[in-house]
Amino acid sequence: MNIIPSMSCASIALLGAFMTTGCTNRDDDIARLPKADADMQKVLDALAGLDPKPVEFLTPAQARLQPSPADAVRAVLQQQGLSGSAEPGVSIQETTYPGAAGPQKARIYQPSGISGTKPILVYFRGGGWVIASLDIYEATPVSLAKQLNAVVVSVDYRMGPEAKFPAAHDDSIAAYRWVLENAVAWGGDSKRIAVAGESAGGNLAAYVSIAARDQGLPMPVHQLLIYPVASTNTDSPSYHDCAQAKPLNAAMMGWFVKNATNGGTDLTDTRLNLIAANLRGLPPTTIISAEIDPLRSDGDFLFKSMTAAGVPVEHRVYQGATHEFFGMAAVVGKAREAQEFAVKRLNEAFEYRTSP
Repeated sequence: MNIIPSMSCASIALLGAFMTTGCTNRDDDIARLPKADADMQKVLDALAGLDPKPVEFLTPAQARLQPSPADAVRAVLQQQGLSGSAEPGVSIQETTYPGAAGPQKARIYQPSGISGTKPILVYFRGGGWVIASLDIYEATPVSLAKQLNAVVVSVDYRMGPEAKFPAAHDDSIAAYRWVLENAVAWGGDSKRIAVAGESAGGNLAAYVSIAARDQGLPMPVHQLLIYPVASTNTDSPSYHDCAQAKPLNAAMMGWFVKNATNGGTDLTDTRLNLIAANLRGLPPTTIISAEIDPLRSDGDFLFKSMTAAGVPVEHRVYQGATHEFFGMAAVVGKAREAQEFAVKRLNEAFEYRTSP
């Protein structure tokens, strides 16, 4: 079942919030689209079976009610006779933090049975700065808390169109300050704090590192950027060959930008267009990308920009995987591989900065 309709010139025009690439032939788009591997295809089929409506044609309120890739993973687990409940060995505490304009939700994931101080990972969820929630993005922080034996703090933030750019960015650095202040109370090591994020959250994680440097805050020891929004350039290889990808396509990105920003000068702001930012002095970085993702080239661009700025960075692109795959380790093999790689990189950073 095809859940994404033909992308009209009107839909492509939404991408003018970045840079309009022009209307392309949908048949050509589909011919160029990379093929999902078997595990990934099961999730895509399950998502199609939930009959989501194309987000780019909905209001934000309607879009927030649509089935998510996380729902599709649960459907695959049910088909396999498995439980979709959280992994054992991780406790979850609901709390709030003082955001830039008032309290915001946060969750603290603690691995059970671990003595001594633990490293901390501050995690920013995805959703294009418009949709999604801590619930939808719970799989990643739960899994990383268990594999890293770390405290993972997943933080929410204001979203557009109710609170447009830079609201989410302002909340993200407020969240990082809050974690710095409370690390010890959670049994964490304030000298071993890393940041991570998926998609729009990957952009926020990178911004936090930049803001920490510029504001004289203790720097994260590592940043894990998972298919991050890193550029305002839509005339890229992946925006062309993945224009009709699922679960994220090019028209959806235009819709996110339309609802999350005020357009104009927002789109030249280096908090969004990271590849134009001053990246010097940032912490060691891991960039994880999916082959079937309009944002794949953003990872390529960011890797090149970071390398040119002297940032120690590694970048891996997972073939046959789509946007949102990272949190699907319960059913997608490439997600397990990506998480193992991320955990290895984070542990190396935590061990390098181990407190005496």
